[in-house]
Amino acid sequence: MMMPDTAPGATLTHLDDATRALVRLAAVITAGTEQNVREALAASSIIPAVWTEELILQTYLFAGFPRALNAMREWRRIQPAAVSPVGSSSADDWRRDGEQTCAAVYGAMYERLRENIRGLHPLLDEWMITEGYGKVLSRPGLDLMRRELCIVAACAAAGQERQLHSHLHGALNVGVPADVVDGAVEAVAGVIADEAARSTRMLWARVRGK
Repeated sequence: MMMPDTAPGATLTHLDDATRALVRLAAVITAGTEQNVREALAASSIIPAVWTEELILQTYLFAGFPRALNAMREWRRIQPAAVSPVGSSSADDWRRDGEQTCAAVYGAMYERLRENIRGLHPLLDEWMITEGYGKVLSRPGLDLMRRELCIVAACAAAGQERQLHSHLHGALNVGVPADVVDGAVEAVAGVIADEAARSTRMLWARVRGK
């Protein structure tokens, strides 16, 4: 059994069993029934508890508060007390961290992304940075590489191809090796609809081929 490297500053050099299970759980929480989520969480003991909790917390960004709340309710049956670190409560910290994290994910496309989102609405840009990338995705407890793989899984499960495309690139940008993304895509394919799995494989093939 491959176990995760959880040391400070660890890199994701292979798709360990806990990370594979986490990625699959992300897809189930995003698109599965409550029974699916209950069963997946009950079978998630291989995943470090703090990873599971952080995944559920970030779910509201990609699947909405109802699914995040329902998943956390099921998780509390297994883990009654919160295990995630508190993290920062400063809007200034969130903005600073969010800019750094978003820039890491989008790389050379970062400034263009900010311009495009501001063009949609300035508040969406502000919320994306402070709320999404700052308050949530910059939290301690789960590293950015695994967060990106979970976002890939959530976007694939939800059929959000535009965001899936961005976060497949994002996983590579934050240092996830291409063969680890390969494994994550295949792991997700086992728990999402066949058509969504085909689309995800095709999109990843185009991203990887660039």
